[in-house]
Amino acid sequence: MAVDTAVVWFRRDLRIHDNEALLEAADAEEVLPVYAFDPREYGEREFGGEHSFRYEKTGGIRTRFRRESVADLRERLRERDSDLVVRHETPERVVPAVAAAVDADAVHFGTLPTPEEVSVENAVRTRLRGIDVTPSRHWTHTLYHLNDLPTPYTDISDTYTGFRKSVENRATVRDPLPEPDLPTAPVGEVGAGSVPTPTDLGVDEVEYDDRAALRFEGGETAGTERLDRYLFEEDRLREYKETRNGLLGQGFSSKLSPWLNEGCLSPRYVNAEVDRYERERVSNESTYWLVFELIWRDFFQFQFAKHGGDFFGRGGIRRRDDIDWREDDAQFGRWTAGETGIPFVDAAMRELNETGYQSNRARQNAASFLANDLRIDWRMGAAYFETQLVDHDPASNYGNWAYIAGVGNDSRDRAFNVVKQAEKYDADGEYVTHWIPALSDLPPTKVHAPWTLSEQEQAEYDVQVGIDYPEPMVDLE
Repeated sequence: MAVDTAVVWFRRDLRIHDNEALLEAADAEEVLPVYAFDPREYGEREFGGEHSFRYEKTGGIRTRFRRESVADLRERLRERDSDLVVRHETPERVVPAVAAAVDADAVHFGTLPTPEEVSVENAVRTRLRGIDVTPSRHWTHTLYHLNDLPTPYTDISDTYTGFRKSVENRATVRDPLPEPDLPTAPVGEVGAGSVPTPTDLGVDEVEYDDRAALRFEGGETAGTERLDRYLFEEDRLREYKETRNGLLGQGFSSKLSPWLNEGCLSPRYVNAEVDRYERERVSNESTYWLVFELIWRDFFQFQFAKHGGDFFGRGGIRRRDDIDWREDDAQFGRWTAGETGIPFVDAAMRELNETGYQSNRARQNAASFLANDLRIDWRMGAAYFETQLVDHDPASNYGNWAYIAGVGNDSRDRAFNVVKQAEKYDADGEYVTHWIPALSDLPPTKVHAPWTLSEQEQAEYDVQVGIDYPEPMVDLE
């Protein structure tokens, strides 16, 4: 049936390339793209359940990235003689109101697997049906399409290796979809609106930190430029498996996760570019490893589709009740501030607070210290990461935290020996001293365990433990 007017509700798919919702809508005579800054995603929220605590839903750094991403999408649409309607209101109010104003026949949008996103989607769909507008869902954010899984998502393996082998052996990654030719956008009938300021959203504005590994600028334009720089300009993919555990600098890993999270980059497009790199440059274990990690990302998306809200329980999807999770606001505060007295953990948390980013190695150690050394409710740590991370994705973040805490997709003990990890991955102490200048005069043999310094050594290196740098919270020995 011919469609006169279609609305595209953008969510975490802020791109024009490989976007099924946009491509399908483009068959209409008129297409009106819309984005809603949902007020519920900003400001303080309560994490309910058996232990309630308050946390900030979206911090300043991810808010900045998202605002930039929406602004870039609008600019790219305008370059194609289209536009983007932007509102600061709940999607279930905005989307049906816009659809009604332009007499739309259908609304296309990407669907997401996590409970809050599903709830919002259901509210929008209900209201659309109430005004006789057809809602049309599309799966737009994973490498493997939901419909191409070898089994129903409810039957997928709860272990990554089992899932990976099944999709690698019995599924195929689809080719990225082309950019559509976009018809007229009847934006004049509703008004384009403006991207809300951080103040409008109730979030503190933040500046870029010069010490950051990378200036994460939001948007499809910056995301595709980052991918091209990492793969082709700097030719780094050939050594990715050897460098991926790095801690300092922009080139040791792809750092594509913020753009993947907001949907500025399609994982299928990334995969296609890796394929091109393998054809034009080299194909080796490193080039495969980037795709391996895209499959990790898929794994958690499909796990949340399967298990839903069970991931947010203290005992996780394994429903463990044999761990005595503690609630200690003072210790939690020292962890969030990077004042634990364990340099590797503190450097990781200070980097997170200032830049919104941590390397994978730093994340695992910071999370393991809170969950396995302090035994503080792991969900408090995951919620803090939700606030701070520029690349926070609910499935990846909570899935990985549950994994580290021993309540998720692995029955093995995932506790890290943080000092040994530091000595292995930051042998020269450069990462620690980059973020903790007070320890900059310590030799590499001492920088990861300053509590072992004698009084004479503290005087020699001009650092007093307990004054210039905290005493350790726990005895890691």
